[in-house]
Amino acid sequence: MVGVFGELLLTAGALILLFLGWQLWWNDAIMAGQQSSAASDLSSEWMESDRAQRGDAPAPPPDPGEPLVDTTAYDNGDSFAVMYVPRFGEGSQRNIAQGVGLDVLNSFTLGVGHYPETAMPGSVGNFAIAAHRSAYGGGMHEIEQLQLGDAIYIQTKDGWYTYRFRDFEYVTPETVDVLAPVPHRPDLAPTDRIITLTSCNPLYSTAERIIAYGVLESWQPGAANPPAEIAETVATWGQ
Repeated sequence: MVGVFGELLLTAGALILLFLGWQLWWNDAIMAGQQSSAASDLSSEWMESDRAQRGDAPAPPPDPGEPLVDTTAYDNGDSFAVMYVPRFGEGSQRNIAQGVGLDVLNSFTLGVGHYPETAMPGSVGNFAIAAHRSAYGGGMHEIEQLQLGDAIYIQTKDGWYTYRFRDFEYVTPETVDVLAPVPHRPDLAPTDRIITLTSCNPLYSTAERIIAYGVLESWQPGAANPPAEIAETVATWGQ
């Protein structure tokens, strides 16, 4: 009798674990879809506004000059950019908002946060952002799959910034100097325009941080003027 009761307890425990796992996966999938949809909506809003302002004006010149840098003082939780990384797969576009608290990273409409003390898109220095890997929409779930040269696209109301992935680093949660204008060298003045993606590592753990670095390759003015290689994909957002 005791043996049967023990087996029943084991079975019940296994079912509870399976249910919790399914619920976590399901909730994560729902949040991912809502975050992607919210990013598509914001992107479409900017593109429509850009088209309305430009009207029949000619397309931006082939050489757009120095990247335009947004100097707006955004409040915590304000969305100011959309991140799209093709390597992360379809529907991976996410809003980037000011701040890296749980109100941003766990949000149904946000998911990626900007470290406020770091640079803005296109600026000389370090544009550093953070997102979850394995929960709350997993904005950087596939971060470890990045390959040398992969594009990291950032859209703002002013245009598109194309960064190219360069390398990874694994650090402890206390290693905050990865956010310095020159990572690990806070004593140096920056000369490059870089992006730093930060997330937890390994999956389902907060023991470490995985850091992905990229360098700005180009920028294109106009929110309705995405890079040619992703124009068809961007046109489907919000449909």
